Amino acid sequence: MADPSPLEIGLYCGSATPELAASVSAHLGVPLGGRLLRRFPDTEVHFQIEDSIRGKDIYIIQSTSQPVNDHIMELLIMADACKRASAGRITAVIPYYGYARQDRKVAPRAPITAKLVADLLESSGVNRVLTMDLHAGQIQGFFDIPVDNLYAGPTLRDHIARLELENLVVVSPDAGGVERARRIAKPLAAGLAIIDKRRSGPNQAEALHIIGDVRDKDAVIVDDMVDTAGTLTEAARSLMESGATAVHAAITHPVLSGPAVKRISVSPLEQVIVTDTIPLRPDAVESGKLHVVSVAGSIGEAIRRINNEESVSSLF
Repeated sequence: MADPSPLEIGLYCGSATPELAASVSAHLGVPLGGRLLRRFPDTEVHFQIEDSIRGKDIYIIQSTSQPVNDHIMELLIMADACKRASAGRITAVIPYYGYARQDRKVAPRAPITAKLVADLLESSGVNRVLTMDLHAGQIQGFFDIPVDNLYAGPTLRDHIARLELENLVVVSPDAGGVERARRIAKPLAAGLAIIDKRRSGPNQAEALHIIGDVRDKDAVIVDDMVDTAGTLTEAARSLMESGATAVHAAITHPVLSGPAVKRISVSPLEQVIVTDTIPLRPDAVESGKLHVVSVAGSIGEAIRRINNEESVSSLF
């Protein structure tokens, strides 16, 4: 693809999302840059760029998913290498931003780790951050550099539309996700429902009752991430008990920790649609209930617009 920008794009990736990085590369028509990324015997990360990147517009694609700390360290080391190689600008493309749920003090003497990660990224030489569906939008304010928060909603919405579900109702699993659910429901002319829940501890929630009409309708639960799947599967059971015909889910980030895959497999969920911001574990692929849609097009178009100094927000 011809590049009208005075800067030449350089794409690099870590070990977290190589398939997504390859898809972004194909979308842009820009090959991934040569690099050496390996571990020393004591597990220290070694990274070396094999191309000259002096003055180039560099994009490092790396989700900070499991193992979270290893992938964050990789990203910091890659950014530092680019800085010391005199890159013109370094953009960290972080499809899934780890530690986003630790965005405030929840107890005395507790850290705000999402802010710490932001500080580390800036210190490593990152000039801009491109991410997707931040768990908490205020994290953008933790940075003193530009942050573009993309939305997977249009990609998920298009797939939901292709399912041709009848009497569709989009369900938010909590009050905080209502705006996300509304953005999907409105273009589909679907109903909207909310699950009222109480959280008894980290990754522990009890669904209480449903606000909205779901009886004899196909319900789609919309959320930004699925971790242990306790909330998601409990919500699906509550919807079925309330008379829903079938329950699907559309989730941006398939974190899928611990018993998540097993819980989804034995739940009433028909299908869980997820994006490729995090690669699926082998058991998740084998479960047959998870379907992946790619956000490479959205990320690639955002990179192109950033490089050309065009609006990113107009994408949505």
